Amino acid sequence: MSDHVTPILVGVGQITQKDVDPREAKGPIEMMTAAARLAAADAGITDAALAGIDRLAVVRFMSGNYHDPVALLAEAIGAHPADRQHTAVGGNSPQMLVNETAQKIAEGKCKLALLAGVEVLSTITRAQKMGIDLPFGQITLTEEDRNGSLPVELAHGMFPPVNVYPLFENALRAKRGRSLKAHLVKIGELFEPFTKVAAQNPLAWFPIERTAAELTTPSKQNRFVGYPYTKLVNAIMEVDQSAAVIMTTVAEAKRLGIPQEKWVYLHGCADAKDHWFVLERVNYHSSPAIRTVGREAFAMAGKTVADMSFFDIYSCFPSAVQIAKQELALPEVDEIPLTVTGGLPYFGGPGNNYVMHSIAEMVQVLRRNPGRYGLVTANGWYVTKHSAGIYSTEPIPRHFLRKDPALYQAEIDAEAHPGITEAPEGEAKIETYTVVHGRDGEPYMAIVIGRLADGTRFVANTPTERDVFDLLLDGEAIGRKGKVTSKDGQNSFDPR
Repeated sequence: MSDHVTPILVGVGQITQKDVDPREAKGPIEMMTAAARLAAADAGITDAALAGIDRLAVVRFMSGNYHDPVALLAEAIGAHPADRQHTAVGGNSPQMLVNETAQKIAEGKCKLALLAGVEVLSTITRAQKMGIDLPFGQITLTEEDRNGSLPVELAHGMFPPVNVYPLFENALRAKRGRSLKAHLVKIGELFEPFTKVAAQNPLAWFPIERTAAELTTPSKQNRFVGYPYTKLVNAIMEVDQSAAVIMTTVAEAKRLGIPQEKWVYLHGCADAKDHWFVLERVNYHSSPAIRTVGREAFAMAGKTVADMSFFDIYSCFPSAVQIAKQELALPEVDEIPLTVTGGLPYFGGPGNNYVMHSIAEMVQVLRRNPGRYGLVTANGWYVTKHSAGIYSTEPIPRHFLRKDPALYQAEIDAEAHPGITEAPEGEAKIETYTVVHGRDGEPYMAIVIGRLADGTRFVANTPTERDVFDLLLDGEAIGRKGKVTSKDGQNSFDPR
């Protein structure tokens, strides 16, 4: 195993910008530049050494309209990397970038890399409310090479994650045989420890410890969003946060004089995706891709869940955490917190870049606990794209060899799933559902994923009468029968 091709993480930087006048706030490029310089300082290298990177990757962000943010960041730090990457949309991107960069290093294609990402949605939102024009523009929703939703899903409200993740949550609840009230208690118990971690993190957007009851008891300040989620268990994207990670080889770290106590190794990693569209899923209470990613990452590291001392499980919504716990065989009763940051609802969810923060935090935790191991997981779109990394200060015992994801993606793609009917008609039953609430706390739309008698799957909305919403909010709706009709691209399921 040559030092010249052994990948390590050597520098991490994070910045949270709060309570700053929008006219004085740093923009996205400035934030990433600051995070990059913090990462360089953390590694103990000069800004001149940072300018010597040969790979620069930037996670896709929504804050501002930039034609080439990679070039702008390179210019800001004085770098001229030959290898440049701007990722697609997806919260899996930071961990995927670490996995891919480690592979490039192991193949001798990279010596020194900078990975960075950012969002300044808090500043942009406040500026819009104040009527202030910012030099870095407005919120820009970007498309990747493949959209995350089918047209029929979009037509029935399945685009905002706050509308989609509750569909998984209700399926999980029904699978586990819990009542609506009992499951709300479980959601609160799941996320209460996250708030405790956030309360101790000076970079957290909401460093406030809360009880399980506070998190899930509906109130004027904590309304339902997509049932059964109250506001306090949803990821918060309106934050100003940036993080950067520096990776290199053992040989280059020695040449640059980076102390060995700064080195963290990637022992295992994997990347996979579930059936792409939500309507194509095998079911709504599991994830074959997370299961496979866990299996492959642990096999590569030669470790098991029991060997992990620290975790950061992607936590955009409770269902994402529960599915990951289930597929990774994490214990039901957690003795170890499932986050090192505080999680997306409390630390902050800066768009696609949250996991850059969890990696940065994990690096620091492991430096303080040499020889221990930590697992980071990442999730993009709607429990769609998944990445994992297993980290430790302990050197990897063999040549770094990342398994080609295509070798195990094929088995996930082969998983059987129901056919889709875009214009359903006839008797049907609910497979899962959610009721979407407005800012006034009142329900205004229900989304139903259901099955026709022949087993084909559809998406529909319900009539908007209050008695229909009450049926879904007050009792067990999964498995409930009704009639679905379709007209002009709009499907309606009536459970009465």
